[in-house]
Amino acid sequence: MAPRANWRGFLTLGELSCSVGLFTAASTSDRMSFHIINRRTGNRVHRQMVDSDTDKEVDRDDIVKGYEIAGGEYVILTPDEIKAAVPDSDKTLELETFITCGDVNTLYLDRPYYLAPTDDAAADVFDLIRQGLKARNVAALARTVLFRRLRTLLIRPHDDGLIASTLNYEYEVRTPDEIFAPIRDLKIEGEMLDLAQHIIDTKRGHFDPTKFDDRYETALQEVVKAKIEGRKPPKRPKPKESNVTSLMDALRLSAGAGKSKAKAKATPKPKAKTEKTAKTSSRKSGTTERKAS
Repeated sequence: MAPRANWRGFLTLGELSCSVGLFTAASTSDRMSFHIINRRTGNRVHRQMVDSDTDKEVDRDDIVKGYEIAGGEYVILTPDEIKAAVPDSDKTLELETFITCGDVNTLYLDRPYYLAPTDDAAADVFDLIRQGLKARNVAALARTVLFRRLRTLLIRPHDDGLIASTLNYEYEVRTPDEIFAPIRDLKIEGEMLDLAQHIIDTKRGHFDPTKFDDRYETALQEVVKAKIEGRKPPKRPKPKESNVTSLMDALRLSAGAGKSKAKAKATPKPKAKTEKTAKTSSRKSGTTERKAS
Protein backbone atom coordinates (compact mmCIF):
# COMPACT_ATOMS: atom_id res chain seq x y z
CA MET A 1 0.00 0.00 0.00
CA ALA A 2 1.46 3.34 -1.10
CA PRO A 3 2.01 5.91 1.66
CA ARG A 4 -0.62 8.62 1.84
CA ALA A 5 0.39 12.28 1.86
CA ASN A 6 -0.70 14.42 4.82
CA TRP A 7 -0.76 17.46 2.55
CA ARG A 8 -0.65 18.00 -1.21
CA GLY A 9 0.22 21.19 -3.01
CA PHE A 10 2.90 22.89 -5.11
CA LEU A 11 6.55 23.63 -4.44
CA THR A 12 7.56 26.84 -6.21
CA LEU A 13 10.81 28.70 -6.83
CA GLY A 14 10.35 31.76 -9.02
CA GLU A 15 8.63 30.51 -12.16
CA LEU A 16 9.44 26.86 -11.36
CA SER A 17 6.61 24.80 -9.91
CA CYS A 18 5.92 21.14 -9.25
CA SER A 19 3.28 19.14 -7.40
CA VAL A 20 4.49 17.70 -4.08
CA GLY A 21 3.23 15.95 -1.00
CA LEU A 22 4.20 15.99 2.67
CA PHE A 23 4.55 12.54 4.22
CA THR A 24 4.92 11.75 7.91
CA ALA A 25 8.59 11.18 8.78
CA ALA A 26 8.20 10.42 12.49
CA SER A 27 5.22 8.59 13.97
CA THR A 28 4.18 7.24 17.37
CA SER A 29 1.63 4.80 15.92
CA ASP A 30 3.87 1.78 16.62
CA ARG A 31 4.08 2.50 20.34
CA MET A 32 2.10 0.33 22.71
CA SER A 33 -1.32 1.82 23.47
CA PHE A 34 -3.70 0.98 26.27
CA HIS A 35 -7.47 1.19 26.67
CA ILE A 36 -9.14 2.38 29.85
CA ILE A 37 -10.88 -0.64 31.41
CA ASN A 38 -13.42 -1.10 34.22
CA ARG A 39 -11.56 -3.40 36.63
CA ARG A 40 -14.80 -5.02 37.88
CA THR A 41 -16.42 -5.82 34.52
CA GLY A 42 -13.43 -5.91 32.17
CA ASN A 43 -15.29 -3.60 29.78
CA ARG A 44 -13.86 -0.49 28.14
CA VAL A 45 -14.69 2.88 29.68
CA HIS A 46 -15.86 5.81 27.53
CA ARG A 47 -15.20 9.43 28.41
CA GLN A 48 -18.14 11.80 28.75
CA MET A 49 -18.39 15.59 28.63
CA VAL A 50 -19.89 16.72 31.94
CA ASP A 51 -20.93 20.21 33.05
CA SER A 52 -18.54 21.26 35.83
CA ASP A 53 -21.38 22.84 37.84
CA THR A 54 -24.42 20.61 37.28
CA ASP A 55 -22.47 17.33 36.79
CA LYS A 56 -24.86 16.51 33.94
CA GLU A 57 -23.68 15.13 30.61
CA VAL A 58 -23.54 17.74 27.81
CA ASP A 59 -24.78 16.97 24.30
CA ARG A 60 -22.17 17.18 21.56
CA ASP A 61 -24.13 19.95 19.76
CA ASP A 62 -23.95 22.14 22.88
CA ILE A 63 -20.18 21.97 23.18
CA VAL A 64 -18.34 25.09 21.97
CA LYS A 65 -14.92 26.61 22.63
CA GLY A 66 -14.37 29.50 25.00
CA TYR A 67 -11.48 31.78 25.96
CA GLU A 68 -11.29 32.61 29.67
CA ILE A 69 -11.08 36.33 30.37
CA ALA A 70 -11.67 36.11 34.13
CA GLY A 71 -12.47 33.49 36.74
CA GLY A 72 -15.46 31.62 35.31
CA GLU A 73 -16.05 34.17 32.52
CA TYR A 74 -15.50 33.14 28.90
CA VAL A 75 -15.72 34.58 25.42
CA ILE A 76 -17.58 31.94 23.40
CA LEU A 77 -16.44 31.17 19.84
CA THR A 78 -18.65 29.19 17.49
CA PRO A 79 -17.17 26.68 15.03
CA ASP A 80 -17.98 29.06 12.14
CA GLU A 81 -16.14 31.96 13.84
CA ILE A 82 -13.07 29.79 14.38
CA LYS A 83 -13.21 28.52 10.80
CA ALA A 84 -13.42 32.08 9.47
CA ALA A 85 -10.20 32.98 11.32
CA VAL A 86 -8.18 30.23 9.60
CA PRO A 87 -6.07 31.74 6.77
CA ASP A 88 -7.02 30.85 3.21
CA SER A 89 -4.80 28.16 1.77
CA ASP A 90 -3.41 28.41 -1.74
CA LYS A 91 -1.71 24.99 -1.34
CA THR A 92 1.66 26.50 -2.23
CA LEU A 93 5.08 26.10 -0.65
CA GLU A 94 6.97 29.08 -2.04
CA LEU A 95 10.70 29.04 -1.29
CA GLU A 96 11.12 32.57 0.06
CA THR A 97 14.51 32.71 1.82
CA PHE A 98 17.66 30.59 1.71
CA ILE A 99 19.84 30.10 4.79
CA THR A 100 22.74 27.90 5.81
CA CYS A 101 21.57 24.60 7.24
CA GLY A 102 22.89 25.31 10.74
CA ASP A 103 21.28 28.75 11.10
CA VAL A 104 18.10 27.49 12.80
CA ASN A 105 18.33 26.77 16.52
CA THR A 106 17.10 23.20 17.11
CA LEU A 107 14.68 24.58 19.73
CA TYR A 108 12.56 25.86 16.85
CA LEU A 109 12.32 22.49 15.05
CA ASP A 110 8.84 21.00 15.49
CA ARG A 111 7.88 18.00 13.30
CA PRO A 112 9.73 16.51 10.30
CA TYR A 113 8.03 15.48 7.05
CA TYR A 114 9.31 13.91 3.86
CA LEU A 115 8.68 16.18 0.87
CA ALA A 116 8.45 14.34 -2.46
CA PRO A 117 6.94 14.80 -5.95
CA THR A 118 3.48 13.30 -6.35
CA ASP A 119 3.71 12.45 -10.05
CA ASP A 120 6.28 11.76 -12.77
CA ALA A 121 5.73 15.13 -14.43
CA ALA A 122 6.97 16.90 -11.27
CA ALA A 123 10.18 14.85 -10.91
CA ASP A 124 12.44 17.02 -13.10
CA VAL A 125 11.59 20.35 -11.45
CA PHE A 126 11.69 18.77 -7.99
CA ASP A 127 15.15 17.29 -8.55
CA LEU A 128 16.44 20.57 -10.01
CA ILE A 129 15.40 22.39 -6.82
CA ARG A 130 16.85 19.63 -4.62
CA GLN A 131 20.19 19.62 -6.41
CA GLY A 132 20.34 23.43 -6.31
CA LEU A 133 19.89 23.43 -2.52
CA LYS A 134 22.46 20.65 -2.13
CA ALA A 135 25.04 22.34 -4.36
CA ARG A 136 24.79 25.56 -2.35
CA ASN A 137 24.56 23.68 0.97
CA VAL A 138 21.55 25.74 1.99
CA ALA A 139 18.04 25.22 3.33
CA ALA A 140 14.92 27.12 2.34
CA LEU A 141 12.17 28.75 4.38
CA ALA A 142 8.61 28.53 3.08
CA ARG A 143 5.12 29.13 4.48
CA THR A 144 1.78 27.48 3.91
CA VAL A 145 -1.46 26.67 5.71
CA LEU A 146 -0.96 23.26 7.26
CA PHE A 147 -3.54 21.61 9.52
CA ARG A 148 -5.58 24.83 9.82
CA ARG A 149 -2.58 26.96 10.82
CA LEU A 150 -0.16 29.13 8.88
CA ARG A 151 3.15 27.32 9.36
CA THR A 152 6.75 28.14 8.49
CA LEU A 153 8.75 25.17 7.19
CA LEU A 154 12.48 24.59 6.94
CA ILE A 155 13.19 22.63 3.73
CA ARG A 156 16.54 20.92 3.20
CA PRO A 157 17.89 18.19 0.89
CA HIS A 158 17.99 14.61 2.16
CA ASP A 159 19.06 11.66 -0.02
CA ASP A 160 16.88 11.73 -3.17
CA GLY A 161 14.21 13.95 -1.63
CA LEU A 162 13.66 16.85 0.75
CA ILE A 163 12.93 17.11 4.47
CA ALA A 164 10.39 19.77 5.49
CA SER A 165 10.33 20.52 9.22
CA THR A 166 7.62 22.72 10.70
CA LEU A 167 9.05 25.43 12.94
CA ASN A 168 7.82 26.67 16.29
CA TYR A 169 6.90 30.34 16.50
CA GLU A 170 9.01 32.59 18.71
CA TYR A 171 6.26 32.90 21.32
CA GLU A 172 6.05 29.10 21.56
CA VAL A 173 9.69 28.70 22.58
CA ARG A 174 10.25 29.48 26.26
CA THR A 175 13.19 31.67 27.22
CA PRO A 176 15.88 29.71 29.09
CA ASP A 177 16.53 32.53 31.56
CA GLU A 178 14.03 31.30 34.15
CA ILE A 179 15.45 27.77 33.92
CA PHE A 180 19.18 28.56 33.83
CA ALA A 181 19.18 31.54 36.22
CA PRO A 182 19.57 29.44 39.43
CA ILE A 183 22.59 27.54 38.01
CA ARG A 184 25.76 28.56 39.83
CA ASP A 185 28.64 29.80 37.70
CA LEU A 186 31.55 27.70 39.00
CA LYS A 187 35.15 28.07 37.89
CA ILE A 188 36.26 24.56 36.94
CA GLU A 189 39.92 24.16 36.03
CA GLY A 190 43.03 22.06 36.59
CA GLU A 191 42.74 18.32 37.15
CA MET A 192 38.94 18.35 37.38
CA LEU A 193 38.55 19.87 33.93
CA ASP A 194 41.27 17.60 32.49
CA LEU A 195 39.50 14.50 33.85
CA ALA A 196 36.13 15.66 32.51
CA GLN A 197 37.63 16.24 29.06
CA HIS A 198 39.36 12.84 29.17
CA ILE A 199 36.05 11.09 29.96
CA ILE A 200 34.40 12.88 27.04
CA ASP A 201 37.26 11.90 24.69
CA THR A 202 37.04 8.20 25.63
CA LYS A 203 33.30 8.19 24.87
CA ARG A 204 33.38 9.95 21.50
CA GLY A 205 31.32 8.33 18.78
CA HIS A 206 28.85 8.90 15.95
CA PHE A 207 25.08 9.24 16.05
CA ASP A 208 23.51 5.92 15.07
CA PRO A 209 19.75 5.76 15.78
CA THR A 210 19.81 1.95 15.56
CA LYS A 211 21.91 1.84 18.73
CA PHE A 212 19.18 3.46 20.86
CA ASP A 213 16.34 1.25 21.99
CA ASP A 214 13.15 2.24 23.80
CA ARG A 215 13.74 0.29 27.02
CA TYR A 216 10.43 1.43 28.49
CA GLU A 217 8.50 0.13 25.47
CA THR A 218 10.46 -3.15 25.54
CA ALA A 219 9.80 -3.59 29.27
CA LEU A 220 6.06 -2.98 28.77
CA GLN A 221 5.92 -5.56 25.98
CA GLU A 222 7.66 -8.10 28.22
CA VAL A 223 5.19 -7.44 31.04
CA VAL A 224 2.23 -7.97 28.69
CA LYS A 225 3.81 -11.12 27.23
CA ALA A 226 4.44 -12.54 30.71
CA LYS A 227 0.83 -11.96 31.79
CA ILE A 228 -0.48 -13.61 28.61
CA GLU A 229 1.71 -16.64 29.30
CA GLY A 230 0.64 -16.77 32.94
CA ARG A 231 4.02 -16.08 34.48
CA LYS A 232 5.31 -13.32 36.73
CA PRO A 233 6.66 -10.23 34.98
CA PRO A 234 10.45 -9.83 35.27
CA LYS A 235 11.72 -7.70 38.13
CA ARG A 236 13.57 -4.53 37.30
CA PRO A 237 17.19 -4.68 38.54
CA LYS A 238 18.00 -2.30 41.36
CA PRO A 239 20.39 0.54 40.54
CA LYS A 240 23.94 0.04 41.77
CA GLU A 241 24.81 1.93 44.92
CA SER A 242 27.85 4.17 44.87
CA ASN A 243 30.11 5.01 47.79
CA VAL A 244 31.66 7.97 46.01
CA THR A 245 31.33 11.07 48.18
CA SER A 246 33.21 13.74 46.25
CA LEU A 247 33.13 15.12 42.73
CA MET A 248 36.86 14.55 42.30
CA ASP A 249 36.58 10.88 43.33
CA ALA A 250 33.71 10.39 40.89
CA LEU A 251 35.77 11.95 38.09
CA ARG A 252 38.81 9.80 38.86
CA LEU A 253 36.78 6.60 38.97
CA SER A 254 35.02 7.50 35.72
CA ALA A 255 38.32 8.37 34.03
CA GLY A 256 39.84 5.09 35.21
CA ALA A 257 36.93 3.10 33.80
CA GLY A 258 37.30 4.97 30.52
CA LYS A 259 41.01 4.15 30.36
CA SER A 260 40.34 0.46 31.03
CA LYS A 261 37.76 0.27 28.23
CA ALA A 262 40.01 2.14 25.82
CA LYS A 263 42.95 -0.16 26.67
CA ALA A 264 40.78 -3.25 26.21
CA LYS A 265 39.77 -2.04 22.75
CA ALA A 266 43.34 -1.17 21.77
CA THR A 267 44.99 -4.39 23.02
CA PRO A 268 44.77 -7.14 20.35
CA LYS A 269 43.73 -10.57 21.56
CA PRO A 270 46.49 -13.22 21.38
CA LYS A 271 46.00 -15.57 18.46
CA ALA A 272 45.01 -19.09 19.38
CA LYS A 273 47.63 -21.70 18.55
CA THR A 274 46.71 -24.02 15.76
CA GLU A 275 47.28 -27.73 16.09
CA LYS A 276 50.18 -27.50 13.62
CA THR A 277 51.79 -24.63 15.49
CA ALA A 278 51.42 -26.47 18.80
CA LYS A 279 53.10 -29.63 17.41
CA THR A 280 55.96 -27.61 15.93
CA SER A 281 56.46 -25.81 19.23
CA SER A 282 56.46 -29.16 21.05
CA ARG A 283 59.09 -30.64 18.71
CA LYS A 284 61.31 -27.59 19.17
CA SER A 285 60.95 -27.91 22.94
CA GLY A 286 61.87 -31.60 22.85
CA THR A 287 64.94 -30.91 20.71
CA THR A 288 66.12 -28.29 23.14
CA GLU A 289 65.70 -30.64 26.08
CA ARG A 290 67.70 -33.40 24.36
CA LYS A 291 70.52 -31.01 23.57
CA ALA A 292 70.55 -29.81 27.14
CA SER A 293 70.80 -33.37 28.47
